[in-house]
Amino acid sequence: MKVSPLIIFLLLCFCYKTVTAQVVDDPSNQNTIEKKIENLAENSSEDIDYTNILENLAFYQEHPLELNTARADELELLLLLNDFQIANLISHRDKYGKFLSIYELQAIEGFDLGTIYRILPYVKVSRDLNRLNISLKDVFKYASNELFLRVTQNIEEQKGFSPATEEELLANPNSRFLGSPQRVFTRYRFRYGTYVSAGFTAEKDAGEEFFKGSQKQGFDFMTGHFALRNIGKLKSVNIGDYQAQFGQGLTFWSGFAFGKTADAMNIKRTGQGLRPYTSVNENLFLRGIGTSWSLGNFEITAFGSDKKVNTNANAVDSLSQDIQSFSSFNLSGFHRTPGELQDKANLREQVYGGHIAFKKRTLEIGVTGVNYNYSADLQRSNQPYNEFEFQGRKNTNLGLDYNYIIRNFNLFGEVSRSSNGSFATTHGLIASLDPNFSLSVLYRNFSRSYHTIYSAAIGEGTRNINEKGIYLGLQAKPIKYITVSAYIDRWEFPWLRYLVDAPSGGYDGLIQVNYTPSKAVDMYFRYRDRSRARNVSGIETVIDYPIGQLQQNYRFDIVYKISPSFRLRNRVEFVNFSQPNVANQQGFMILQDVVYKPLSQPISFSFRYALFDTDGFNARIYAYENDVLYSFSIPAYSDKGSRTYLTVKYDLTRKIDVWFRYAQFFYANRNSTGSGLTAVDGPTRSDYRIQVRISF
Repeated sequence: MKVSPLIIFLLLCFCYKTVTAQVVDDPSNQNTIEKKIENLAENSSEDIDYTNILENLAFYQEHPLELNTARADELELLLLLNDFQIANLISHRDKYGKFLSIYELQAIEGFDLGTIYRILPYVKVSRDLNRLNISLKDVFKYASNELFLRVTQNIEEQKGFSPATEEELLANPNSRFLGSPQRVFTRYRFRYGTYVSAGFTAEKDAGEEFFKGSQKQGFDFMTGHFALRNIGKLKSVNIGDYQAQFGQGLTFWSGFAFGKTADAMNIKRTGQGLRPYTSVNENLFLRGIGTSWSLGNFEITAFGSDKKVNTNANAVDSLSQDIQSFSSFNLSGFHRTPGELQDKANLREQVYGGHIAFKKRTLEIGVTGVNYNYSADLQRSNQPYNEFEFQGRKNTNLGLDYNYIIRNFNLFGEVSRSSNGSFATTHGLIASLDPNFSLSVLYRNFSRSYHTIYSAAIGEGTRNINEKGIYLGLQAKPIKYITVSAYIDRWEFPWLRYLVDAPSGGYDGLIQVNYTPSKAVDMYFRYRDRSRARNVSGIETVIDYPIGQLQQNYRFDIVYKISPSFRLRNRVEFVNFSQPNVANQQGFMILQDVVYKPLSQPISFSFRYALFDTDGFNARIYAYENDVLYSFSIPAYSDKGSRTYLTVKYDLTRKIDVWFRYAQFFYANRNSTGSGLTAVDGPTRSDYRIQVRISF
C-alpha cells in the first residue's frame, strides 16, 4: 500500500489549522499518562493489566497529596516528577519551611509552570501546617470506601459459545467454552490516605463457569489484602496479596513497570518496596505476608509468599494427580475449557526474601535476597534456545542496588547473581546539564545463563536474560514551547532466542518534538525506527535463519481544548515494515477523539472514530482508548476498516456513578475476525461494558 506524501501534508495542515483557532488556556495532564501506557502496548505482546499504574493518580485526584508532609515515595507514585525534582522539593521544604502556596514551587530548581500544572490536580498545600495524628476513630470516620461492579461482553457470538451436539463435545471436550460469555469483575477497597488499605478484587473471564461446575465458589480469580503504611517506625505491613519491588528490578520485582518511552529520561526504576495488590493479573503478585521497618537510616524488609500458579504440565502422578514436571508457566489466566482447567493452580510456588537499604536524602544502597522453591521440576522443551534457561525446582538471587544524586547528576544501578553463579548488571546516569538540556545513559549486561523469575529491569527482551545493550537519550528545550526528546538503544542477544535461531542484535531509535503553545494545546511529531532479528518467514528455505526486520513509524498527534468542557484529539500515523526478499507492509491510521467533561454536569463522555488501512499484522498500529475507570483498552489496528467507541459516565449521586462503553471494529476486507474459539463470523467485532462505582 502506497501513501501519497501530499495526503500526509494536507492532513497535518488540517490538524494544525483546526487548533490555531483555539485560545482557551486550561491545564491538562491526562495526555502525559496516556502516552506512557500507549508506548507500553507498542512494546509488549502481552495482555497487561494497567490498574496499579493509574490507581494512585485516581486516588490523589480525589484525595490530593499534602506537599508539606509528602514523602519521596509518595511523590514518586504520581509518575509526573523525576528524582531531581523530588529531591529539590524536599530539600527546599527542609531548608525554608513548609509551603504556603503551591506556586512557591516555581522557586525550586526543575519546577516550571508546566510541571506545576501537571501535578496540580493531585496535590495540595494546606493552611493547617500541623500534621494530624492518626487515630482509629479518624480511620473509620474519614476513610474512603469504593465498590465496583463491572460486566463486559462481546456482542457477536464467538465460536466457543455456539451450540454443539453431545457427539461433538464427546469427541472434543475442548471445542466449546464451559461458561457464559460475560466477563464479570467486582472490587471493594477501604482506604485511609496512604496509611491503611484493605479490600478484595474478583474476576470471571468470558467463557469461565460462574457458581457452577468447576467454579462453584463463583469467581475464577480472587485477591485480597490488608496493609498498613508509614505508622511510626513501621514502614509497611502487607497481609494477603501484595507486590514487592526493589532497586532497578533486576534481582526482584513483582508487578508491572514502565519500559522505554518517548520520555528519554525515563530509564530508571524506583522500587516502592511492599505495596498492596489490587489488579486481576493472575501471576505478577505475592500471597502471604511482608513487612518493612525504618530504623534510623536503615530500612529492613522481609517477605514470604506461598501460592498456587498455573503451568503447562509435562508429567502427572497417576494416583495423586500432582504434577511431577512442567515445561513452562501458563500466564494466560484463562480457564474456559477442560484443557485449560487442567493447567489451573497445579504447582505450588514458595518465594521468600528480604531487602536491607541504607537511605539518606541523596544516597541509597540496598541489598536484596530472594529464594524460589517449586513443588515440581521445570523441564523446558529440548530446544537450542533453552540451553541456558533455568530448570529444576529452586533458585536464589542476590543483588546490590544503588542510587546517588550529586548536584545535577543521578547515578543508579544494580548487580545481581543467581544460584548457578551467573551475573546480570545494569547501570545508568541521568544528567541535568542545564535547565533546558538533559542526558541519560543506561548500560546492561544480562548473562545468557542468569536465572530470574520475578524481574523487570529495563531492556529490550521481555525477561532480563541473554542481553547486552547501551541506551543513550537526550531531552532539550531549544526554544520556548518546543521540547525535543530522543534516544537510541542498541543491543545484542549473545545466545539464541525463541524464533531467532542464532545470536542476533538490533536497535531502537526515536525522536519526538513537542510543541505546547498554551496550556490548552499539546502536539507532537514522532519518528521511530526499530530493527529486530527474526527467523525468516514467507520464504521457502531448508534451514531457518534470522533476518533483520525494520519497522518505521511516523505519528502526528494533537490534543487541544475548545472550551473548559471539550477536549479534542487528532492523530495521523503511518508505518512501514520491511524485511529482505519480502514485500513491504505499510499502513496508516487517522482518528478523531471528542472528550466532554463539564465542570458542573452529571454526564461526561469520550468518543472516537478512526479509519485504518494496513497490509498485515506486522504493520499494526496501537492507539490508547479512554475506557471506564480502572479498565484499559489499547487495541492493535490492523487490516482495513474503522474503529469507533463511546464511553459515557453519569453521576447518579455524589456517591454513585455509572459507566457505559460500546466499541466496534468494522473490517472492510474480512468475513470473519479472531481465531480458534474466539472466532466471529462477519466483518464486525464489538463489545459493551457496564460499570457501577459506589463511594461511601
